[in-house]
Amino acid sequence: MPDIPTETDGTDRTGTAGLLPLAAVGVTLVLWASAFVGIRHLAHDFSAGALSLGRLAAGAVALAPVALAQGLPRPSRGQWLSIVTIGVLWFGIYNLSLNAGEQRVDAGTASMLIQVSPVLIAVLAALFLGERFTAQLAAGLALAFSGVVVIGLSTSGGESTGDLLGVVLCLVPAAAYSISVILQKPLVADLSAVHVTWLACTVGVVTCLPWAGRLVAEARDAPVSSSLWLVYLGVFPTAIAFTTYAYALRHMTASALGVTTYLVPPLTIVMGLLLLDEVPPLVAYAGGVLALLGVGVARRSPTRRPVAAPVVPGQEP
Repeated sequence: MPDIPTETDGTDRTGTAGLLPLAAVGVTLVLWASAFVGIRHLAHDFSAGALSLGRLAAGAVALAPVALAQGLPRPSRGQWLSIVTIGVLWFGIYNLSLNAGEQRVDAGTASMLIQVSPVLIAVLAALFLGERFTAQLAAGLALAFSGVVVIGLSTSGGESTGDLLGVVLCLVPAAAYSISVILQKPLVADLSAVHVTWLACTVGVVTCLPWAGRLVAEARDAPVSSSLWLVYLGVFPTAIAFTTYAYALRHMTASALGVTTYLVPPLTIVMGLLLLDEVPPLVAYAGGVLALLGVGVARRSPTRRPVAAPVVPGQEP
């Protein structure tokens, strides 16, 4: 895997330009939170594959004129490999698995499960980027996954197998996201954020083409409001939010940007309460706190002790 640029790469923290990445982050978080609610709302009208294809197709179509207005993208062979991998993982497998998972668990629980991804990013960095796998990272990993277990147990009601399967299905997107962020960081340093998002989204469409027949049949039977929700998921949480995320990633470090996604679960829970009249089980909140605490422990920078200045003879210490 390619190296992730350091703190100073592409980071602008001054003036109006420094506010633009923060605005992009805000747009991304709100739209991604709404996506969890939208997916849950459409669970009765669209299967996981049909929903994925419809969302990605709407996103690719919406992005095409904006991307082509900036000229034809010309990635290198290595960049193409990263883009295809991101398209299959983050746009294809991520959506297929998350959509299937949200047919079994509520939107707030799904959003909390995705938040173990920063720990997975740290593990991947240790495995592929030569970073140390410390005791602190191991403790964070243990805490995060103990939180996942608590969430899984809290959702195992009468149909425990189905609910636990939903938890597992929501963990797959966390892994896909973690790998994709590591691949995307160097891409957006050289290519337009819109180009990267459009190309990866188009690859995701191709990945989901086997469900084209089901999409046509289910769209024909679904109410108009559900079809409009499907278009919304493609245009806003996909086309717009993934582009604003790629833009923010170009101007911020992956670690700093990853921390901001901790705001997605509370936003999703509030939206789920208002729009779907559902909230996660009470015990799931404890699991979510454990998972986020584990992420915080794993990502916390070790405290460096100040080095004492040498005492010069005859000088007050």
